[in-house]
Amino acid sequence: ADSCSGAGAAPGDRAGLDSTPDPPPPPPCPPECPCRRVFTNWNLLSVAGTKKKFACPGLGLFYTILSAFLFSVASLFLKKIEDVHSVEISAFRCVFQMAFVLPGLIYYKTGFLGPKGKQVFLFFRGFLGSGAMILLYYAFQVMPLADATVITFSSPVFTSLLAWIFLKEKYSLWDLLFTLFTITGVVLIARPPFLFGSNITGIEGSYTNHLKGTIAAVISAVSTASTFVILRKMGKSVHYFLSIWYYAVIGLIVCIVALFVIDEWTLPYCGTDRFLLILIGLLGLGGQIFLTKALQIEKAGPVAIMKTMDVVFAFILQILFLNHLPTWWTVGGALCVVASSSGTAIRKWQQNSKKAKENEI
Repeated sequence: ADSCSGAGAAPGDRAGLDSTPDPPPPPPCPPECPCRRVFTNWNLLSVAGTKKKFACPGLGLFYTILSAFLFSVASLFLKKIEDVHSVEISAFRCVFQMAFVLPGLIYYKTGFLGPKGKQVFLFFRGFLGSGAMILLYYAFQVMPLADATVITFSSPVFTSLLAWIFLKEKYSLWDLLFTLFTITGVVLIARPPFLFGSNITGIEGSYTNHLKGTIAAVISAVSTASTFVILRKMGKSVHYFLSIWYYAVIGLIVCIVALFVIDEWTLPYCGTDRFLLILIGLLGLGGQIFLTKALQIEKAGPVAIMKTMDVVFAFILQILFLNHLPTWWTVGGALCVVASSSGTAIRKWQQNSKKAKENEI
């Protein structure tokens, strides 16, 4: 009775009493079977077809060098401008950035204020970043081009120190050594009279302006390091276009207020200065674009090391176009700062590579 009702029948027998059992599945092909090799080769071809296009080796480093060259040429043009205050030049730079970033904000629909909880960080990023730019431009105007470039290049060392203070990141003895080397390099460039005497050569104008430029360059480097720490704190939750937007808007507001306070708002008198102002804005924007592209296709460590070309270009342009030979004190200070910044970049690169390998394991 049970067999007639199909209660104990196999699934294939439940359709009717006359159904025959399903045939057993065929055995798998042995490894040496030709059909297995055909399907394996076909799968390999399919996977290979989905791979990304081959990237040009060294393209990211080339972008870094090109970015350094554009920034250096912009600094040279800034030295050539006469009767225009550094704050006003910074204002023109902010206007250019706003004009080019605004279409990106509209296209990506990021809004203009940013996500809640991140607006305070964005404000300080914009305030400190624009302050660093204004101080850097002032340093370029009152001290030799290479000296100001070398001092501002010390920002990676200050970034490690500030990240240890505010983000509780590791700060090793190597980082302390690099910080001391950086301070030594800045002292060699500043050459305070109580260490080097009152007869100081190789500076532009009076020593008072040279000292003011040195202080401005150091504060600029610390402000730049602070923006890096803030960006690291925000992570990838904020679009980079929005970060640049805050930088430009707050920078423009700060520049306008500062110009009214110091009463230095004047339009350039000659067409050459106006043309140079436009070129400074375009070259600064181009340098940022190529640096961003470099970081997108190359690791941060090699990019940071290749950024030392900023110092090399500054020395070359200062000798060729400004007829100002750097002193041996400046060269020694540059070696200390470049070695410290490069050492910091190499250590961070090794630490990140080690963490990535550990995560893979």
